Amino acid sequence: MSLEITTKTLLKKHLLGGEAFIPITEVISEIPFQKVGERPFSLPYSCYELLYHITYAQKDILDYCISADYKTPKWPDDYWPSKTAPENTIEWEQLQKKYIEDRKQLEHLIDDKELTTEVSLESKHTLLRELLLVIEHTAYHTGQLVVLARLLNQHSS
Repeated sequence: MSLEITTKTLLKKHLLGGEAFIPITEVISEIPFQKVGERPFSLPYSCYELLYHITYAQKDILDYCISADYKTPKWPDDYWPSKTAPENTIEWEQLQKKYIEDRKQLEHLIDDKELTTEVSLESKHTLLRELLLVIEHTAYHTGQLVVLARLLNQHSS
């Protein structure tokens, strides 16, 4: 087995979570819908806001990797929702579905391209760099989700 194949396999495992951090889908499944918009103990974000941010950032990096006419979103406004909670369970479920769909597209990129492929001629960033950004960013905010889920399970509104 080549180093490239082994590296690709590891990258896909880390995208899913569960190697060094719990998968987001597991954390989210432990949070009742009624609590996804809560900000306990004056935290500056809710579960909804964190998942929105993770999903948006992942999609932004995916677009950066595949779009010839990529436009940088406005930071921080575009990366965070304008509300603390989804309107209903359908919106919450669609956000989770979007996260998973975009992650699958990243997995396909891993399969279809060389990791050293430059995704932007301006910056000379590689696919590997962008995948590591997604993994690191997701891991960071997954940790926040874990703490938030624990607080929500202890705290009742």
